[in-house]
Amino acid sequence: MKKDTTAENLTLDPENWDAMRQLGHQMIDDLFDYWQNIREEKIWKPIPAEVKEFLDQPLPEKGQNPDDVYREFKQNIFPYNKGNVHPRFFAWIQGTGTPLGVLADLLASGMNPNVAIGEHSAMYVDRQVVNWCKELMNFPADASGILVSGGSMANITALTVARNSFLDEKIRGKGLKAASSQLVLYCSVETHSCIQKAAEVIGLGTEAVRKIGVNDQYELDTYALKAQIELDIEAGLLPFCIVGTSGTVNTGAIDPLDELLMISKKYGMWFHIDGAYGALAKLDPKYAGRLKAIEEADSLAFDLHKWLYVPYEVGCSLIRNAKKHRESFAITPNYLIQESRGLSGGLDSINNYGFELSRGFKALKIWMSLKEHGREKYAQMIAQNNRQAEYLADLVNDSSELELMAPVSMSITCFRMIKSGYSESQLRDLNREILLRLQEEGIASPSSTILNGKYTLRVANVNQRTRMEDMDLLVSEVLRIGAEI
Repeated sequence: MKKDTTAENLTLDPENWDAMRQLGHQMIDDLFDYWQNIREEKIWKPIPAEVKEFLDQPLPEKGQNPDDVYREFKQNIFPYNKGNVHPRFFAWIQGTGTPLGVLADLLASGMNPNVAIGEHSAMYVDRQVVNWCKELMNFPADASGILVSGGSMANITALTVARNSFLDEKIRGKGLKAASSQLVLYCSVETHSCIQKAAEVIGLGTEAVRKIGVNDQYELDTYALKAQIELDIEAGLLPFCIVGTSGTVNTGAIDPLDELLMISKKYGMWFHIDGAYGALAKLDPKYAGRLKAIEEADSLAFDLHKWLYVPYEVGCSLIRNAKKHRESFAITPNYLIQESRGLSGGLDSINNYGFELSRGFKALKIWMSLKEHGREKYAQMIAQNNRQAEYLADLVNDSSELELMAPVSMSITCFRMIKSGYSESQLRDLNREILLRLQEEGIASPSSTILNGKYTLRVANVNQRTRMEDMDLLVSEVLRIGAEI
């Protein structure tokens, strides 16, 4: 009697490949229509209560037809996107993505390799992209690097190497308890919060982070920095790392990187640059000089889903000393033995340079994007965003009803509406209401911050779809809504 093997041949592949192919083509068509017409759409829509209720249903026990699943997506998810593909998205610092970048992610998902170990093409693409990142930043060819999820992971990766490499403390093996004294890290009060989180995660603790004051340009005060380092040395502590920022999140301020580099060398400290937002502004000739110290840093973190405009998520951590980088993470258990040939051959495992053993093929979208546009086009795009920020500042300065709240640095413009006789509390409420109406009416999406205790509209532009006319519209709508209020 022949054995029934039906139950042993289950699969998640489609029963009808042609139907799934047709559905896939429909998805691509819908996406291209979305991008092509995005300028005419509202940037953001409130999510209706019934949609939130639909998205709070329990786990399905039985499957649905793929066409029905996609229909539910188009009805309940697609219309309520965050909006950062829109040309007037200026909130936080979030890029737009590109069509080819999205298609690259589709191909990467379809290939579905784990890009950490083994002899396969994705490993070589990953290596090539890291090498290209070194070229973009003019880092040494023998430096090391790793692609990660974003700036936060890039920063913590670099600071782990900085901690493990400090003097002869042997912290990776012995732990922080065996260190000869408390390690101390220095950054400005404007530095991204992920630096403090990184210090906490790698065991230093919040109190080991010295947040140094800034000048009226929101740049780290080097006199205060040197004074604090001297105090810590006198107290028997171990100053081990200075973190400079090449573009703060609040205002785009660039710390005095050349001075920080010299101070780090004087005291024998690691010099790390958080360039998550601004490192790629190095391609804009206006900022190339101020960012040249990047080339001498011990490590650098920067995001590619910001000013390389690739889809989320991918960042990069570059480490000048490849040996120190590898020694901070390398481990080879029995089940990851590398062979001289076959699938287990090939390049050194990427797991030896970071935390993750499971890694998607994030390099492909960067590889295809850089091949599509080239360095020159990206330099022009970044410069365009910076000029748009300067143009917005000119519009603000030309209006008696608007006030520029910080010097324009790179592509961030901070301003607010002012009204004669209004208290700070009233101005805060006025500008908050302007912000909310801009978003709720689907016009534009700036975000907000507090500068010198004052509520501020913040426009951070790393948007490949923005035009000068969008800045004109933004200002006119701010003035309209402010007058209505």
